[in-house]
Formats: sequence, C-alpha cells, structure tokens
Amino acid sequence: MTTEMSSSDLKLIALISGGIDSPAAAYKMSEVGADIILLHMDNRPHTDGASIEKVRMIASQLRKVTGKEFPLFVADHGPNQTIIKKECDNCYQCVLCKRLMMSVAKEIGVRNGCSGIVMGDSLGQVASQTLRNIRAESSDLGFPVVRPFIGLDKLEIEDIAKRIGTYELSILPETPCGVLPARPVTEADPAKVIALQSQLRFGDMIMNSADSAERIQ
Repeated sequence: MTTEMSSSDLKLIALISGGIDSPAAAYKMSEVGADIILLHMDNRPHTDGASIEKVRMIASQLRKVTGKEFPLFVADHGPNQTIIKKECDNCYQCVLCKRLMMSVAKEIGVRNGCSGIVMGDSLGQVASQTLRNIRAESSDLGFPVVRPFIGLDKLEIEDIAKRIGTYELSILPETPCGVLPARPVTEADPAKVIALQSQLRFGDMIMNSADSAERIQ
C-alpha cells in the first residue's frame, strides 16, 4: 500500500534529461507526495538545444498528469564537460560529469529548500549506473539521493513513462552528447575520482553552473 506524505514533508530536486527514466522517476516521487523541482543541465555546445525543448514539453506533461507545479530550471553544463574532457582521464568523463551534475543539483536544491535529489538510475542499465560507479559518483556528496527505479528494468520504467504520457516525448530525436568516451569506466575507483576532481576547480565549476540556473517554466 502506498502511503502519501503531505506536500510540506518533502521537497526534492530532480535531475531531468530528455530521456525516459528521469521524468518518470520525478513523477514517481511526486506520486507519493513530494514537491518536485526539475533541473535540466544544458550540455551545449556538446549537443544541440533539442533536449531543452523536450524537457519543456515533458515538464508540461508532468504538470498535466499530476496537477502540480513542477518548476523547471536549466543550468549551464557544457563548459564543465569541456574542462573535464581537457583535464581528466577520458574514460572517467561520464562519472565526473554525473558527480558534477549531482553537486550542482545539491547547491540549487539547498537554495530552494530541497532535502534531496531524485535520479532516474536503474542498476546496470548503462555504464554510469553500475554499483561501483554510483558509489563513486555520489561519495562525499553529503546530500540524500533518491533512486526510485534502482531495481527496475527498462521495460518496467517504459511502462510507467507510457502511462503518464512522457514516453512519446522522451523518444523524440536529439543530438547525442559529443563528449561520450569510447570506453567509459564501469568500475570507477572512488579514490581516483577524488584525485581527478582535485585537478579541477571543482567548487568554482559547481557555483558557476548553479549561478547560471534560470527558471524557464
């Protein structure tokens, strides 16, 4: 049996891409009573702007199906990707990217009264979602991360997305990320992640992205 909490009990920030999983995860937490802020990390120039239009449509659909506000913010992330690619081991690009996005979500979330982050991770579905990588991405974050789909398979998540009307929007075409490594690490070493992070002005990157965040809906 699902137990609903009052909307004042929990406010979360959901990292949302134009894909299938993250919008459905945001919906799932809203369904159990959480107030959700949506955050999209703008990856330009390493992709085009199609994902931003997609998340606009997805956010509108989430509002329609839930009757809730779902404010949508967009923050710069492309410059961070450029720095990671230039300064760090290429196979760690995705792990460092995700670690940085989570840190930006934490900063924006704290500014907006959120008590945790929602992620659409499903264990082992892609390279960045192995157990070792998830551990490396979120180590020392110091902020709760909610992963409502961690034990679901792709078909189960797709069924939820189809039911709430976001699936057809999520499969609209967009340019893939241009900095994806040919062979991303699947068993990231947390100590190496920290060492690579120390080569960057990580705190400045977080604050620059957080300060760039703009509510677009």
